Amino acid sequence: MSLSHTAAEYMLSDALLPDPSGSRAKGLRLELPSDRMLKFIAVGLPLFLVSLAFAREFSAGSQISCFSPSNFTGKQSAYADTACWDSLLHHGFDAEGHAVTKSLWVLKVFPYSLLVVAVLMYLPYLLWRYAATPALHSNLLFIIDELDKSYNRSVRLVQHMRKVQQSSTEPEQFWEEYERARQERYFEFPLLERYLVCKQHSHSLVIIYLLRNLLLLLFLAATCLYLVFLHLNIFFQDEFSCSIKTGLLQAEPHVPPLIPCKLVFFSVFQLISLTVGGVYVLLMPVVIYNALQLCQWDKGFLSVYEMLPAFDLLSRKMLTCPINDLNIILLFLRANISELTSFSRLSAVSALREATADKQDIDTVVDFMTLLAGLEASKPKYEACVPMANGEAIEMKPGAEAKGKATCDSLGSA
Repeated sequence: MSLSHTAAEYMLSDALLPDPSGSRAKGLRLELPSDRMLKFIAVGLPLFLVSLAFAREFSAGSQISCFSPSNFTGKQSAYADTACWDSLLHHGFDAEGHAVTKSLWVLKVFPYSLLVVAVLMYLPYLLWRYAATPALHSNLLFIIDELDKSYNRSVRLVQHMRKVQQSSTEPEQFWEEYERARQERYFEFPLLERYLVCKQHSHSLVIIYLLRNLLLLLFLAATCLYLVFLHLNIFFQDEFSCSIKTGLLQAEPHVPPLIPCKLVFFSVFQLISLTVGGVYVLLMPVVIYNALQLCQWDKGFLSVYEMLPAFDLLSRKMLTCPINDLNIILLFLRANISELTSFSRLSAVSALREATADKQDIDTVVDFMTLLAGLEASKPKYEACVPMANGEAIEMKPGAEAKGKATCDSLGSA
């Protein structure tokens, strides 16, 4: 065996992808990076701020400070603080002098309402995890495995072609069969392509994904409206008048009808609500962008895998409306690009194909590997001639070499 043949064999052996060392099932990402970021911020931010508010409450003690009369003892002042904190009812007068009351009880439950907000923000993730993740996981495992196998099959096919070409006694017949196989698409493996085309008619994953983003957008908007309501009605009143003249104290003459009180934690709640509301407003365009990215195909990813014989969705214009399960799968394939071992190889092959002079003759990775392995150099090249009126001969295309050769032989015998 010559050195060139040995080098070609080593090159093709190195081009084969190694078998995966571990299970791919554990390494698959079943959430897009933007969705994961949304989940951590939308759920983690209120939990973090509420934990800070509770820590401050435990360290500071009383959350309210009432200005009791000077004749009150220490226990009576503590009772006034406790009673006003339990009621959180503001007593005042309207423009006509009538007595009115306004409940500030929502301030007491504000930290717990943020806990409810965090739970609501987690619900879209639970919907995706239990309704879509199992089907998406199986689809990704099959497609990733099939893409890598298709690449390896292409390389093994070139290895087999080298062996057949070396053992063939008639090189012209070998190359005629090779051209016929290319024209009749014998090198293609239609299982993967047909499976992907089938996914264009499925919409279960895309419906769940759109529902997830719609629910998240709805919860973000509802939380922002709730915080706006609090600011317009409650969060501008840190002082209120409290009445403790109830029950046994109602007939006590030394107890004033109203006691002024001040909320100690008021500024903290204002800062928390402004932070949560501002961040949630900024998250809304991200949610809308996640939903709108389904309106276009990831043609950059598809163009790389167009080098596979079994993947010509772009060139054959087989793509339909992008809002289907296939587009969701392509987005997650892009997110799991580290699990696609063949992607880096095909990206390099695609880049080298663009730098090749005769790139129109390289349709798939099989064509490129035959060029790298030196099979094209061994292709018989002879000039086929056709008689012209002036006695000259013209050159024919390689596809008509056999017929041209017979024509030349007949012309030579004449």
